[in-house]
Amino acid sequence: MNDIQEATSPSPEGAQPEGRPAPAGGSADTPIRPVIPAAAAKRANASVIGMIIALVLSIAAFLPVVLMNPQPKSDGYRPDVDVASVARNAADVAGFTPVAPDTGNTFRANYARWEAGTANGVPTWEVGYLTPKTSFIALVQTTKANPTWLLQQTKNAPVTGTRNAGGQDWELRDTGKGEKSMILNYRGSTVILSGAAQLDELATLATAVVRSLETNPAVTVSPSAVPTP
Repeated sequence: MNDIQEATSPSPEGAQPEGRPAPAGGSADTPIRPVIPAAAAKRANASVIGMIIALVLSIAAFLPVVLMNPQPKSDGYRPDVDVASVARNAADVAGFTPVAPDTGNTFRANYARWEAGTANGVPTWEVGYLTPKTSFIALVQTTKANPTWLLQQTKNAPVTGTRNAGGQDWELRDTGKGEKSMILNYRGSTVILSGAAQLDELATLATAVVRSLETNPAVTVSPSAVPTP
């Protein structure tokens, strides 16, 4: 009697007969998908759309600026300075015709100006040149050079010799750190070429300077106007 009762006793609660699927939603392995309220989903979509609109407006505002300012070419931006024209305009103020070396397209001038010299009492004509080897040479010309000013312009570099350029002997000064200067006193003015360029480039520009000096009228300086060292 006991054996019959054990065989026919009901199964434990929740158990399913073998081979019968569990009711839907009753398995622990079924993933639960969160449900986002419609209002929250709408707010999230509105935020994303707002960010996209803001990005588009920013690009639209910035694009005209980029188009109006094109990027420089691969060889870098080099202003077109007409040294001869600026020199002619400075002649009346300078009291002499500043040099305007004709270097063709070999050297490119990136500035040309007349400095009154109010700070040191030495007015100067100044031109900056970019060399074919992408170095830089500064040209300075004055009729009122003095030893102190020369030392300042050449960074206290000692005299290391001379170099002939354009048929004239230029004084050569070298700092020993790459900076070199060539100095010429000729036809009433002093010209200094300074920079980290190689000597051959300095000499090439120096030759063009001599040609310009010989083309221009010689500078006449009265003895009383010569500064005391």
